[in-house]
Amino acid sequence: MSAYKTIFFLGATGYLGSEFLLLLNREFPDLHIVALLRNVTQEREAQLRALYPNSSVVEGTLDDDAVIREQAAKADIVINCASSDHTPSVISTLAGLEINSKNNPRRPPLYLHVSGCGIISDNARGEPVEYVKEWSDIGLDLKECNRRNMHLDSDIPIVEAGSRKENPVRTIIYYPGQIYGIGEGIQKTTLWLRIFLDMTKKLGFAGTWGPGANTMNNIHVRDCASGLLLVLKAASEGKADEGPEGLYFSASMEPKKTYHEWTKVMGDYLFEKGIINQAGSRPLPNEVVDPLGEYGWSLLGGNLFVKPERLAKLGWEPVETKKTPILESLPSMIDAALQG
Repeated sequence: MSAYKTIFFLGATGYLGSEFLLLLNREFPDLHIVALLRNVTQEREAQLRALYPNSSVVEGTLDDDAVIREQAAKADIVINCASSDHTPSVISTLAGLEINSKNNPRRPPLYLHVSGCGIISDNARGEPVEYVKEWSDIGLDLKECNRRNMHLDSDIPIVEAGSRKENPVRTIIYYPGQIYGIGEGIQKTTLWLRIFLDMTKKLGFAGTWGPGANTMNNIHVRDCASGLLLVLKAASEGKADEGPEGLYFSASMEPKKTYHEWTKVMGDYLFEKGIINQAGSRPLPNEVVDPLGEYGWSLLGGNLFVKPERLAKLGWEPVETKKTPILESLPSMIDAALQG
């Protein structure tokens, strides 16, 4: 990693981003992190430096095109853990990286983007199905995915940037499954848990898109962060697949749990704590699911079966996922989210 000096980081204080920075600091503390932060305060800067002392802050949001372009144009590496579906920030990043590549023709920059397995949803609408295709990341072609699925509007331009000959960018996209567990970084709990928890508290019961028979591979946040670091190390050594081949699923092959199973655990636990008035889980009413439209049905009502063969080639194993299964983790995750 000695050839690299700076990383422009989006999402540094988030759930996966801050977990990753802890690991990065243990192995590569000499890299300088420039983190994009909104609403900068001394407290937020101190939180970041507690994770990664060799860091500085540039204030801005994902909508600040000029800020993102400027930082991407001069960083050796850009890592985006902030949002899988904020296409404008991806376009800004790629524009800055194109300038970067033009200015450094012998050393194109590296872009490591965190997306999600929603790209391969079967849109089962929560219904049980007889067969679900299991997608490998080897031979994966994003243009073969259902174009109505999530993340593709951001991901396809990234692959195209990693495929061109003029002003090329080294691109890798990382696709986590259902991330869970209590993080050691700044944000302790995953976004999907906080969304479902907030919705459950407002409704008074836990629920699913349709009957909740759909499921996906899961991954503990520590394993997800370790896989991301492994990919970065491999890329720095010229050993990672990149461009059209640089698509990495990050997921365990541990038993999958349906949305009905884990929302039932959530409903039962919150009922026992007296926070809601109904135990178990049931299909959510139209007034909840309709506002999200096909976005919600694709992401929250589909099956997402993946096989992380590229990470396996690098020697990665989901150690924490095997030790702490998702259903066993849910009560402590809920407690942490409630306290937060």
